[in-house]
Amino acid sequence: MGRFEYLLLMAGCLACTLPLEFVYDARVWQRPRRLLTTLAVPAAAFTVWDVLAIRGGLWSFDRRWVTGWELPFDLPVEEVAFFLTVPICAILAYEAVRRTLEGR
Repeated sequence: MGRFEYLLLMAGCLACTLPLEFVYDARVWQRPRRLLTTLAVPAAAFTVWDVLAIRGGLWSFDRRWVTGWELPFDLPVEEVAFFLTVPICAILAYEAVRRTLEGR
């Protein structure tokens, strides 16, 4: 696995929370425009933050765990995957809990 481990972890997180979409009718993936709108600002902010930290020598990535695929400004693709995956998983969990509590 090695250099694909980070991406596989992100895929695993999505796979583990995907059933919430169907079991709890979370409707996160069913509203893609709303999801993208929700993700846009934090993903952009954290991307800028990471780029500045990388450029400033404050942040780096162990080459053993990333693919080497980089976006502009030396940003590993895995980092952007993280900025999208973690919030999606959190939103799915939140919607599942909200739906459960609504049903009480």
